[in-house]
Amino acid sequence: MMGNAWWNLTLRFLLELSALLGLGMAGWSYPAGYGRWVLAIALPLAAAVSWGTFAVLNDPSRSGRAPVPVPGAVRLVLELVVLFGGAAGFYLAGHAAAGIVMALLIALSYAFSWDRLGWLLRQ
Repeated sequence: MMGNAWWNLTLRFLLELSALLGLGMAGWSYPAGYGRWVLAIALPLAAAVSWGTFAVLNDPSRSGRAPVPVPGAVRLVLELVVLFGGAAGFYLAGHAAAGIVMALLIALSYAFSWDRLGWLLRQ
């Protein structure tokens, strides 16, 4: 698994789940009405579908399968948009501390993933 420690893989998984929650909370913070329901469901669903669909072929941090193969740089941008989008979602939903802590944890996770970042950018 390209040298990623168990704690970083666990952190990454928790950040992925937190991103979906943050995106849902951002949608729910939309003014009352049907729009908030649509956004609260659509934002995390779109993120989860994109996360599972667009992948780098033979990515050792995943199953290796890629329903829609993309270059590593595209995958990295997708990851950053989803993860930091979730952090921004917490912030925008009125949970600024959670959003800031999440953003710092995302940076920490990637700081300990230089090998994976290099691999992604070479693909």
